[in-house]
Amino acid sequence: MFGEADARLSLLTETQGAWRGLVRGGAARRHAATWQVGNLLAARWVARLPDQLGTLSGELIHPAAALAMTDPLALATLRAACAVTAGALPEREPHQALFIALARLLAGITDTAHALPALVRFERDLLADLGYGLDLRCCAVTGSTENLAFVSPRTGRAVSAEAVGLWRARVLPLPAFLRLDADETPPGWSALRDGLALTGHFLARDAFGAHHAPLPWSRRALYEQIARLAETENA
Repeated sequence: MFGEADARLSLLTETQGAWRGLVRGGAARRHAATWQVGNLLAARWVARLPDQLGTLSGELIHPAAALAMTDPLALATLRAACAVTAGALPEREPHQALFIALARLLAGITDTAHALPALVRFERDLLADLGYGLDLRCCAVTGSTENLAFVSPRTGRAVSAEAVGLWRARVLPLPAFLRLDADETPPGWSALRDGLALTGHFLARDAFGAHHAPLPWSRRALYEQIARLAETENA
């Protein structure tokens, strides 16, 4: 039986993957701050049998949700990251490297200059963990590792600026910060837009499309927000 103040939640754990459970009183005012989307917690799951929903209890470690509330872009980044994670990862399948990457992203969520490119890289790595990895090592046409500027929307392989030819209108831009030889220079809005479009294409087609589900609304809303900022950058 679920009460009005109970909350059914999904957590990403470091060694056990995505884990669902019921928080008794989790939606009540005195507990709501702890169980916000994006918070880092020390949680405990208890059930009589392993295949039951079980109950969750926990303590707040880092209030990422509260910190992001003062910055609309940080909040949009947090919501997009959590929605993609919750929707794409299978339950109870460990993805430790993704957990660490997401925890770091959320710990620095107020620094959007780093959190936004971290989100795009996280999505790239999530795709790889699910078996849909992009091949950005060399040009699919020439084998060259120089001037990689595009990605095939069909194969996920990189294409150089010299080799793209008549296919330019059909390929996706590869922003410099996603290349294997990328430096630490923070990307601009246009590069972030292109990065989100690139990973969003493969997330929608493969990670979510395989389950006949759309890309989460919060992820689409973040892309639209960054696309608007890119327009002002290029004006």
